Amino acid sequence: MKLHATVAAVTQRIIERSQPTRSAYLAQVQAALQRPLGAQRLGCANVAHAFAAMPGNDKLRVVAEKAPNIGIVSAYNDMLSAHAPLQRYPDLIKDEARLRGATAQVAGGVPAMCDGVTQGTPGMELSLFSRDVIAMATAVALSHDVFAGALMLGVCDKIVPGLLIGALQFGHLPTVFVPAGPMTSGLSNGEKSKVREQAAQGLVGRPELLAAESAAYHSAGTCTFYGTANSNQMLLEAMGLHVPGTAFINPGADVRDELTREALRTVLGSAAYKCPPIGLLVDERCIVNAMVALLATGGSTNHLIHWVAVARAAGIVIDWDDFSALSDVVPLLSRVYPNGSADVNQFQAAGGPGFVIRELLDAGFMHADVLTVRQGGLREYTAVPTLATDRPAAPRKNEQYKPTALVWQAIGASKNEAVVRPASAPFSASGGLKLLTGNLGRSVIKISAVPDDRHVIEAPCRVFDSQEALHQAFAADELNRDLICVVRWQGPQANGMPELHKLTPPLAVLQGKGFRVALVTDGRMSGASGKVPAAIHVSPEAAAGGPLAKVRDGDVIRLDANTGSLRVLVPEFDWAIREANAMPKDLRAANAVGMGRGLFTAMRRHASSAETGACSCL
Repeated sequence: MKLHATVAAVTQRIIERSQPTRSAYLAQVQAALQRPLGAQRLGCANVAHAFAAMPGNDKLRVVAEKAPNIGIVSAYNDMLSAHAPLQRYPDLIKDEARLRGATAQVAGGVPAMCDGVTQGTPGMELSLFSRDVIAMATAVALSHDVFAGALMLGVCDKIVPGLLIGALQFGHLPTVFVPAGPMTSGLSNGEKSKVREQAAQGLVGRPELLAAESAAYHSAGTCTFYGTANSNQMLLEAMGLHVPGTAFINPGADVRDELTREALRTVLGSAAYKCPPIGLLVDERCIVNAMVALLATGGSTNHLIHWVAVARAAGIVIDWDDFSALSDVVPLLSRVYPNGSADVNQFQAAGGPGFVIRELLDAGFMHADVLTVRQGGLREYTAVPTLATDRPAAPRKNEQYKPTALVWQAIGASKNEAVVRPASAPFSASGGLKLLTGNLGRSVIKISAVPDDRHVIEAPCRVFDSQEALHQAFAADELNRDLICVVRWQGPQANGMPELHKLTPPLAVLQGKGFRVALVTDGRMSGASGKVPAAIHVSPEAAAGGPLAKVRDGDVIRLDANTGSLRVLVPEFDWAIREANAMPKDLRAANAVGMGRGLFTAMRRHASSAETGACSCL
């Protein structure tokens, strides 16, 4: 299938725009590829330190026999459901490495925080910058420089982008990402949201709300809605960085352990196919494929920040205009909560990433001619893995592991067209994200879950300096009218750009009462944001002198997702001479203390804008 003209044009302008930085990056990768392996290159004392704790046979392999040594970077902790399954992975990987005549070491761990735990608390202000901390921790882990390849163990919101940014600093290493999969389905996302809205209205109390939340989030694995964590996994499939089809297989599934072993086999490569260095694999076409997959599935708005940063780590420059141009032509092929009622387990059962990738390839919306970690290329990601029916029995205690055959089966037609549809009959002819521009700056809106009659909202605004202030006004019944809520001082430089997901229930309640409401903010909404129109990531942010600092209570704002416009309807001359407010000193001071926020002062000070990735380390 011929590549769609818009996809080809966007890719070409990214290539041209990125030429200086991408060339410099590739030169660094090529220089690193020319060096001997670390065990042969480093001094004897360095080598002795690196392998001192290794079992004797492993030490012999890597030092004397020059066997490949694979570095494992893990986001394991047993507090967070998505990462708890990773505890067992290093032992599986090391065992598989020995069977293959190689070795593996846990090179280091990275922090993994959960936005669900910290949502609406001061700790949430560390969340976005934890991505950069993870990137730096990944670099520290790999800086020992004794590895022939790397495996990245991580799943959730900031963790995967951080691991990917860090791994790209070692672009000469073949690298495979190893997920853990989603938890099994519990209380439906729709029922959970209903109870949240009831709680916001005072119709149910804390016991009922806690019971609902606990029924939804109930076991090991990622949350089952299609937020940032699960969008991560979709994008990694589209980039060819996973063992194909592993994204949404549950942690307890029989095939999961074998897929983890397959990740080690993949990074080692074979006589027929050598896993390519990640710096060569992640090129402009690969990044465009990720952008297309995000749009086709109505994925998390957070990736309009994260994947800009990921691309820059590989010397590739993308911006929101690129997302917008692609969104105009890429069809919406899935409806997964919050863009529908299905969860990711139902998405997987209906066809999942493999179905979506196949449809996009067949319709010419994705680059098929890209490198992946596997010999079969991106087409290999259009099938689902399973264990062979004639597999050997599971080994008994103290018995040696017996390799099990993995087979990949064709996805076939959609098993549920209410969840995934072919490109010939999409849910929408365009993607779920829209760029908004105007005299309030540049922002984005996720419209895939917003009712059509809410794509244009024009109303007087109420300005809030914090999300707590909005909650207080809602509780005092001050917001029962057509209204655009402006929540400012929420950008990277102001307070680290926390997600404002707890604003969704009160705004949804107001919308449910029939009021025409919207949110405008320089902060982020969760990957779970949905049916309430929200112009988010407004750039430049208020704390950097952006236009939101000039808005006053009662100003009429027009949010028009159809035309891509976000404007305050103040006469041009009056708007030009209006003085901007400064960020309140007490608010800025409060952001710098407690819950470790003081340690992130330098990151806030040096953070780039949301559109350039909100980076403090690139």
